Amino acid sequence: MYYLPNAKSSAKLIHDLADEFCRLGHAVTVLAPDAGLASDSEFSREGGIDVLRIRTGKIDGASKVVRLYNEARLSAVLWRKGEKFFQNNKFDLIVWYSPSIFFGLLVKKLKNLFGCSSYLILRDIFPQWAIDIGVLKEGVLSRFFRRREIEQYEAADMIGVQSPGELASFLKNNPREQHRLEVLYNWTKLDEMNVPACNYRERFGLKGKVVFFYGGNIGVAQDMDNIIRLAESLADEPEAYFLLVGDGSEVARLKKIISDKKLTNIAIYGAVDQQRYLAMVAEFDVGLISLDRKFKTPNFPGKMLSYMGNSIPILASVNRGNDLKEIVEEKLAGLVSINGDDVQFRANALRLIKDGGLRRQLGANARGLLESNFAVSKAAGQILAHFKKLDRNAAN
Repeated sequence: MYYLPNAKSSAKLIHDLADEFCRLGHAVTVLAPDAGLASDSEFSREGGIDVLRIRTGKIDGASKVVRLYNEARLSAVLWRKGEKFFQNNKFDLIVWYSPSIFFGLLVKKLKNLFGCSSYLILRDIFPQWAIDIGVLKEGVLSRFFRRREIEQYEAADMIGVQSPGELASFLKNNPREQHRLEVLYNWTKLDEMNVPACNYRERFGLKGKVVFFYGGNIGVAQDMDNIIRLAESLADEPEAYFLLVGDGSEVARLKKIISDKKLTNIAIYGAVDQQRYLAMVAEFDVGLISLDRKFKTPNFPGKMLSYMGNSIPILASVNRGNDLKEIVEEKLAGLVSINGDDVQFRANALRLIKDGGLRRQLGANARGLLESNFAVSKAAGQILAHFKKLDRNAAN
């Protein structure tokens, strides 16, 4: 759905995985929709990776109706505009990332054309999460989404979900369907976290502050009111500052709340490219995660990887039953509370404000957690292990 230079964490995930496959000796092509192209398609070679971008209708920043129309047509548009390329090339494995749920029909066609296998990296159990938090009601639209969801599961020879809790949730929501499933944690390159200092702390006038940094989508699922309540509760702590960087459907509303409440310890900035984002993470003190309390499924936000990679502690407020809490707390990589428990959320934040030694220790543990569980080499090897011929080729 997204690829570099897009700043979304999924774009970086796909790039790192493609790059690792290349390092293992495979020839890799990334196929990505792009609403900004002047022509129907554009082919390029970027750092050893072949990239085919195909012009589609606008999705990001579009109205809900336009987004749904354009996203629902992704498989058809990508097939029609890319068919000549597909016919002239052959591939041994298709790996795709969800969201979106609308690639299933395309993957089925490509599997038939190439006679190959496929692996689905599943990072959202949609539409269930949208129903859980009240964004989507049961009805005609949810049934339409459910059919597309099942189509993509059926197109996969193996499905990798992002945590043990999500594996259990998937099996609960799909009791009648038979799929091959496993836990595939998110990943990152361990050697890419060292970026040049850019002095963002000085640029933003944050010298002497303990900066709580959030980077990524600012939408309904993140419940960013949760962060604003935290900032408001710490307005009397002169060291505390909250910096939110990203785009999303909630930005305008949240900025108005911040303005109406006259909060001076929190600010929202627009999305930045990957290099600037990583430079910001490296410079600040605590990585923020917030997830809507109405979620009934686990969720491991991709932003966690950059926090852990830069050895900064995680401060999270998540839905009940999310095993992110168990994993982070077991490794002492941060402090996690349940969304709705504002008292504990504030107490955890206050501990991190007051104790620089605790921040450093939790940050070091976070880096250790990343190295042990979230390396891209581990993810690539896990995917390839299901396809023995490919795995042997890589070993040679």
